[in-house]
Amino acid sequence: MKALKKEADERLLIEAAQKDPARFADLYELNFERVYAYCVKRVQDRTESEDLTAEVFHQALANLKRFEWRGIPFAAWLFRIAANLISDRWQRSGRELADDQAIESAQVSPREIEEVERRATLFRLVETLPAEQKRVVILRFVEQKSIKEVASAIRKTEGAVKQLQFRALSTLKARMEGADA
Repeated sequence: MKALKKEADERLLIEAAQKDPARFADLYELNFERVYAYCVKRVQDRTESEDLTAEVFHQALANLKRFEWRGIPFAAWLFRIAANLISDRWQRSGRELADDQAIESAQVSPREIEEVERRATLFRLVETLPAEQKRVVILRFVEQKSIKEVASAIRKTEGAVKQLQFRALSTLKARMEGADA
């Protein structure tokens, strides 16, 4: 029952945005973390993922009038746009893909959608952490800095960084388990 309501709500949001592009902001808010998580997983570069995410929503807004509701989540359409953009970037940058690999990169499996949903939930939960814990998590796991580099950046001892990281990860683990329940 809950899934049907979510589907109906999403359909209404899409129809509203098709009539009034200013309403696209609702779809953007609902799907931003999902699309960003998808891009991060594929390109593993924060700046490029941010650029791709922006381009996905730009293209989605530009082509929204052509979107037809078929009962498939709107996010799946956004993931397909993202996959195509990623494939285009790889080809433009000289990273050649085999035809099978290019086709595979444009398809999104239900398992991948589930993983993207988990990452999006995690991104939202990181935003709820206390400021210092959030900063440590971002520096360690998004920017992939060492404990020593993080300690230098936030002007704390390495022990303090480890403690902040431990608390943040414990909190995130508990909240993720709660979100899955």
